[in-house]
Amino acid sequence: MKLIKPLLGVFSIAALSPIMAQASMPKSQVLLADLNTPYGVQVSIVSDKNSYNNQPHLTSTGLYFTHEVINKGQSQTDIAYYDFTSKKVTNITNSPVSEYSPTVMPSGDAISAIVVEADGKQKLWQYPLKNEDAPRRIFDWIEHVGYHAWGVQNDLVMFILGKPHTLQYTSVAQAKGEIAASNIGRTLIYNNATATFLFSYTKNEQHILASFNPQDKQVEDLLRLPAQVQDFILKDNTTIAYAIKNRVYQRKLDGSDEVSQWLNLSTYCETNITRMSFNNEKLAFVCDITK
Repeated sequence: MKLIKPLLGVFSIAALSPIMAQASMPKSQVLLADLNTPYGVQVSIVSDKNSYNNQPHLTSTGLYFTHEVINKGQSQTDIAYYDFTSKKVTNITNSPVSEYSPTVMPSGDAISAIVVEADGKQKLWQYPLKNEDAPRRIFDWIEHVGYHAWGVQNDLVMFILGKPHTLQYTSVAQAKGEIAASNIGRTLIYNNATATFLFSYTKNEQHILASFNPQDKQVEDLLRLPAQVQDFILKDNTTIAYAIKNRVYQRKLDGSDEVSQWLNLSTYCETNITRMSFNNEKLAFVCDITK
């Protein structure tokens, strides 16, 4: 594993596809907000801001994210990990291929990621967290995977790129995707409280947040999202949050129209917050870097 020199600082305050032409990868920075400290909210800088750093995935011990590596003018992405205890960032894949969208698997002993293989196809792989175990494909035949989210029964939903993009459901044992919805957005979240997956999709020219029940394979529309919102997080079992520019808003999943501001992060991101991940009173967020 290769150590990445972190850029750290602490402050106090009271596509649709993830895969893109590497030559035009936008610069972005990952930051981490600790929302429950004796000094109020504290924000730390996790990644540099001179490359593409995106798709954060928080756990109780650290933060996985997609990190661009540039070597001799060549660009690719690896999966990086920021450890809360050591405050160090480590390149945990350090491979000759590009990986995206790190996600801890239900077993807890591996992460899954989208891999751009040599032929350009995007497939789902797993990277065991023990060094002696080799990475391997999870599905040989399911391809053009953009994003994914795991349930608790070794099942998952996937964003499959196409015309249109589709939400597909499967399990490791089944290994065959079933289409659940079309024209979907890029955020996929599993809600443990309701044992359903949350996603968004376009319906009647509206941007709808919906749930997918893997038991009966039914989709239920929950509420309408602002048109510009592509990413959201589950703040708690009944509340979502999303960013508009550099402020984060929250809203209940019960269908009510009430929206309130949760966080103002304009001090730390002057442009737009594009991705977020939330776990145990910590919020990882991605800030666009503009020249």
